[in-house]
Amino acid sequence: MPKCAKCGIYACHKGELDKLPKNCPITGNAEIFDKATAFYKEDPLQIACRSARVESAGYTKWPRIREIMEFAKSCGFKKLGLAFCVGLRKEAPEINRIFEENGFEVESVACKTGARPKADLGIRDEEQVHPGKFEAMCNPAAQAMLLNKANTDLNILLGLCVGHDTLFIKHSDAPITVCAVKDRVTGHNPLAAVYAAHYFKKRLKD
Repeated sequence: MPKCAKCGIYACHKGELDKLPKNCPITGNAEIFDKATAFYKEDPLQIACRSARVESAGYTKWPRIREIMEFAKSCGFKKLGLAFCVGLRKEAPEINRIFEENGFEVESVACKTGARPKADLGIRDEEQVHPGKFEAMCNPAAQAMLLNKANTDLNILLGLCVGHDTLFIKHSDAPITVCAVKDRVTGHNPLAAVYAAHYFKKRLKD
């Protein structure tokens, strides 16, 4: 089974196939890599190829939001879907504005759409973030379905919670990319807990 995170050699990165470790997934899986390559070539959107070109053009120069727009343009995507968390409701209109100023049509849906109570999910009052108050459940499936109905070309995730992003990805018809992920502790920079693990040590365990 692949365990690339424990490799340390990454001969694949340099094409040094003579240095592959014994448990490298490249070994004995030629049919998988052939199948993947065939998929990239047959993909009508040519996403892998266009992504590689965007990577090359903007490498260390463009912020992610510019990369998203350049990728969308290269694919001919004109209508973008923005699925955002209300926790980033200040950022969402700014991102919406940037997209529109660059010629895109934008459909956006907040996570609390539907205003359904968490009780509908079987969440007890004491399990809420703020017990004793109305709390609307996050509704990622509905977010995806609404953007499906709007016939968006590319959907962009902005700060959906862990698990909610999973459900959105499952139900979205359009391709998906991520602008930012949710991390309330690190200012939405999850790798901070990795780069400064000694500071976050107590928070990384139960």
